[in-house]
Amino acid sequence: MSHADVVIVGGGIVGLASALKLQTRYPDLRLTIIEAESSVGQHQSGHNSGVLHSGIYYKPGSKKAICCRTGKLEMEEFCVENAIAWDRCGKVVVATNESELSRLDNIAERAKLNGVQCERINSDQLRELEPAAAGISALHVPETGIVNYRAVCRKLAQILISGGASIKLDFKLSGLQEIPGGLELKGNAGQKISCGKMINCGGLQSDRICKMSGINTALKVVPFRGEYYELAPSSESLCRNLIYPVPDPSFPFLGVHFTRMIDGGVECGPNAVLALARDGYRWRDVSLNDLTDTLAFKGFRKLAARHWRMGLGEMHRSVSKQAFVSALQKLIPSIRSSDLVTGRAGVRAQAVTPTGELVDDFLFEVSEHSIHVLNAPSPAATAALAIATHIVDRFSDQFA
Repeated sequence: MSHADVVIVGGGIVGLASALKLQTRYPDLRLTIIEAESSVGQHQSGHNSGVLHSGIYYKPGSKKAICCRTGKLEMEEFCVENAIAWDRCGKVVVATNESELSRLDNIAERAKLNGVQCERINSDQLRELEPAAAGISALHVPETGIVNYRAVCRKLAQILISGGASIKLDFKLSGLQEIPGGLELKGNAGQKISCGKMINCGGLQSDRICKMSGINTALKVVPFRGEYYELAPSSESLCRNLIYPVPDPSFPFLGVHFTRMIDGGVECGPNAVLALARDGYRWRDVSLNDLTDTLAFKGFRKLAARHWRMGLGEMHRSVSKQAFVSALQKLIPSIRSSDLVTGRAGVRAQAVTPTGELVDDFLFEVSEHSIHVLNAPSPAATAALAIATHIVDRFSDQFA
């Protein structure tokens, strides 16, 4: 059985960033990252929109707001230092009717409180930035950017290995128990590793790992799948950079939008439907264990009862391309079904309370030998290096 001072569970961007911060601050620590998949960044980190978020939406003073602002600058610096392609391309948040203007004002006020540079623009100024977009007013956020987070994960892994850390792939955590001075982690095929401390960055499995370690959290991770289309190459001129709607405050997701990708192309979406497995990227990906776990959770049933109309609309867009097109036409009226080709999908790990509330902020649970990242949805990729600092600070007195 191997031993490490610290084991990080999860080879996504938050886990890798946490390992980098530990390695930088305490270079003599024996670090091991265990990852269930055959390479790093395979789930949320490799299936997101690739946006470097500015922080305009988040409650001032929240962990999301603070970590997004700090983490974005760190991520940009990391990309520059490591020759990773990125672009501070800017985005527009577009109001298409009078009822959205007050919500646009609220976003602008949050942006100001969070220190985000943005400008209110009229419809003529909007057309100068995005000629195909339709709106009566908009916010222009010039500091929003784009990057390939899977490329970031690969570079983080390279740096960690060159610094002496170990990354164990195909290590599916199946058991966890306390031992004198730490923890023992059991994997598939008889794999075992002991450690003094553990950092749980398990994403879609984070709540289960937390319970495995003896913490009886009442929260549960509910997987939501987001499906995308892409603009056909001949139609990519319809979107120059990023075009977002004004989010509906009664619904916890941002709504379908247009995102230019750093590696080329423009994504359109996502919708938000319940995934039938925690790694369910398609309707046919079904885990009876995961689905039963979700449906039996009273928090999910309360959430579904509250948002069932919106949920039916999201499901309709999932099975009907024309319904998806209609949603996109709110921002770009000239778009047609022929402009779109089927794109990828991602699954978001969203912590839900027993009362049916979606946990809005980043959330951590701490025990004697471990720290658990129980909720880290968007903008976690943008904020990963700042989240990592927060995590490492929790253990700093034990490594000094």
